[in-house]
Amino acid sequence: MRSDSRINPLAHSLDLARRAEEFFPGGVNSPVRAFRAVGGDPPFVARAEGAYLFDADGNRYVDLFGSWGPMVLGHAFPPVVEAIREAAGRSASFGTSHAGEANLAELVRRCFPSVEKMRFVNSGTEACMSAIRLARGFTGRNFIIKFEGCYHGHADALLVKAGSGVATLGIPGSAGVPAETAQHTLALPYNNLAAVEAAFAAHPDEIACILVEPVVGNAGTIPPAPGYLEGLRKIATKHGALLILDEVMTGFRLSLGGAQQLYGVTPDLTTLGKILGGGLPCAAFGGRAAVMDQLAPLGPVYQAGTLSGNPLAMAAGIATIKHLIEHEGEVYPQLERVTQSIAEGVAKLAQQVGVPLTTSRVGSMFTWFFTGGPVTDFASASASDTAAFARFHRRMLASGVWLPPSQFEAAFVSTAHGHSEVELVLEAARGALSE
Repeated sequence: MRSDSRINPLAHSLDLARRAEEFFPGGVNSPVRAFRAVGGDPPFVARAEGAYLFDADGNRYVDLFGSWGPMVLGHAFPPVVEAIREAAGRSASFGTSHAGEANLAELVRRCFPSVEKMRFVNSGTEACMSAIRLARGFTGRNFIIKFEGCYHGHADALLVKAGSGVATLGIPGSAGVPAETAQHTLALPYNNLAAVEAAFAAHPDEIACILVEPVVGNAGTIPPAPGYLEGLRKIATKHGALLILDEVMTGFRLSLGGAQQLYGVTPDLTTLGKILGGGLPCAAFGGRAAVMDQLAPLGPVYQAGTLSGNPLAMAAGIATIKHLIEHEGEVYPQLERVTQSIAEGVAKLAQQVGVPLTTSRVGSMFTWFFTGGPVTDFASASASDTAAFARFHRRMLASGVWLPPSQFEAAFVSTAHGHSEVELVLEAARGALSE
């Protein structure tokens, strides 16, 4: 597919969009899918395979958002498909305990030694919401610290200066969230330890936890400054608060043991998702046994979910994590090479034509910020030229490369991406940056 050959008209996709608008607000079931931040019409996907998406009008796109992160092995990865097929033959849901839960949990603990005990849930929102409730129950404190631009799901208390779709749509919070609900959430600038110390000084013995994306992915990709995560660990320990690493996005992606392995930081609690379910709805929260044992039925902190530990999700997760463990020495070096080639290749093209571009990357997640300055927090990310990103997105899509439709979302690469996909992306970018 050449970058100068435009895709087929989206006639069928437009028909599907009009039909969807009859049933769903904005025609979508998650706001960023509506392309409001980048303009143009979103194609409707008919199927996906490997590194590619195929729309209802017969167009093929190099996928650089991977269902927002989980498709680390590419779409329709045969062992995962077969595992789901076999599990479905035994029923899509039991509503009771089954061996698949502990089988996946054993693999999780092997990759994340800090997760001594865990509980499966169905989404990252559930995982983060439950981890915060547990932290409050364990410490007997009410306040929590989160960071500007970090998105931890759409639970009420977490929609304070959040990232992801909230940042994309320019919403400071959300209507429908009472001030009383958010009053115990302290939103601080990322990569600023002094602000964290000041918060503890202002609220001594009142802060239950520090919740952080160890590598921000929901304001675009923003890595931690040297010593930042270690600093959060020391501050939390000093003040008797829990450190919660939200590895919903980074878990199993940056390394087999996520960001905590990469940066050598041990949290009290971890939230996981995305890759954990191999593309199916699945997430988890877990950590120190003494903390986790405060959950019902052992302790007073209540959390439940009818579909938690769903057998299809467990099967998909087992197949995915097993493959990552067995091929760790191949998977992560390949992801590093391919992502570096794409991210830095486009950055060089931008430099050649004088387009201000800052590339931020950790492993196989990255963002091209349309700004000439460094990006270290949400404030500096917000200085990006979002109109320039929108034009770039539309031109790339028209040339068969599908980026996340927001300046404030991370892009992802899978093991299905290789040399040919790198060449397709660079060819499309060459045209998109020079138009």
